[in-house]
Amino acid sequence: MKLIFATHNANKTAEIQQLLGDDFELLSLEDLSYHQDIPETANTLEGNSKIKADVVYDYFNLPCFADDTGLEVESLGGEPGVYSARYAGEEKNAQKNMDLLLNKLEGINNRRARFRTVITYKTKAGIHQFEGIVEGEIIDRKIGDYGFGYDPIFKPKGLDITFAQMSTEQKNQYSHRARAFEKLKAFLKKT
Repeated sequence: MKLIFATHNANKTAEIQQLLGDDFELLSLEDLSYHQDIPETANTLEGNSKIKADVVYDYFNLPCFADDTGLEVESLGGEPGVYSARYAGEEKNAQKNMDLLLNKLEGINNRRARFRTVITYKTKAGIHQFEGIVEGEIIDRKIGDYGFGYDPIFKPKGLDITFAQMSTEQKNQYSHRARAFEKLKAFLKKT
């Protein structure tokens, strides 16, 4: 089954293709030569995910899904949250985002955080949303060479390594995105 994934992010596409397996063929926006940036103007992950799915579905008129993910830090009132990708500015620079977050957490003992992903799946039959959450904490420095985004400073609860120290296979056993996509995969197999 072919599915459009409303993303330009090659890392994300590879991660999700591995999660969904051979039953599904993912087509990213890059694969489809769709180079427009879809504005994320909602103030929730659910809203941004739906905006992206709506735009892509309306353009291609094919089943598609979109996701939005946020890192929510307890002591910062849920920051960066929906603004995670552009926390340090519109250029969406992961290093600057991590540096800003680490600076804000300097001297703060409560470093509990969670990653939350919301997926919106859209077809002519309607819209379905799926959520995945992983609890953890923000460590005090970047460790690891894998992954993307905040992975080098996020350590999942119960583990002694960051997401950036895990292979894609390992990360998919724990990640928020994997949990949300497992729900999507189960839904797709039923339909």
